[in-house]
Amino acid sequence: MSFTRTMSDTRLIFLRYLRQTLRSKVAVVFGALQPLLYLVLFGPLLSDLVQVRGFGAGGAWQVFVPGVLIQLALFGAGFAGFGLIADLRSGVVERLRVTPASRTALLLGRVLRDTVVVALQGVLLVGAGLALGLRAPAGGIAVGLLFVVSLAVSVASLSYVLALRTRTEDAFAPLLSAVTLPLMLLSGILLPMSLAPGWLDVVSRFTPFRYVVDAARAAFLGDYATAAVAEGTLVAVVLLVVSVTLGARCFRRENA
Repeated sequence: MSFTRTMSDTRLIFLRYLRQTLRSKVAVVFGALQPLLYLVLFGPLLSDLVQVRGFGAGGAWQVFVPGVLIQLALFGAGFAGFGLIADLRSGVVERLRVTPASRTALLLGRVLRDTVVVALQGVLLVGAGLALGLRAPAGGIAVGLLFVVSLAVSVASLSYVLALRTRTEDAFAPLLSAVTLPLMLLSGILLPMSLAPGWLDVVSRFTPFRYVVDAARAAFLGDYATAAVAEGTLVAVVLLVVSVTLGARCFRRENA
């Protein structure tokens, strides 16, 4: 199937699910509620830690807000698989199977919708962070949001793969929690891993999200030409390619 046809089908699938999402605008806003609570209720506790190793001179908000943005991508896109399980149960996937729509587009359209939602929520969080005291260059904020978008695509794709494998909420939910919680804790999302003991810092380096978190924080500080940004970019790109490829393959096999 041609690239043009795939993109056209992706657009149609995206618009279908975007309209579905927009019918419940409250869900979009409340999806950002948990990370927003972290900003409002946890962020102020870090205001006196600006001199602690790992926070640097940029201030606690420049360390904390990028981490919460990555958390938004991890959890916001991670729960995308629940929608696919509902579609499997209701027969939506079965009906799409008999259409000539590109099987890859069935994934990309969904992922694009999830990514747009996460991006909008990320903008809301940045606005809240600025109101609370975040000071960061516009370019750094833009780079940080690009990392969030990239991770949203990757995590949503992998969430759909997990949903296709489990096919029930009873299996999907505990497996998702078992993966996302260690990723959050080991990535240094809430606090920099430079504060961790040596063994924990070493373990965290096997977590790809750690490099993206460090890159986003460097960007928020305006440090673009650093090893942290280069490593984070490389990890984000590799994760994006692998996850979308794996997701597309699973969708093609499911809808063959």
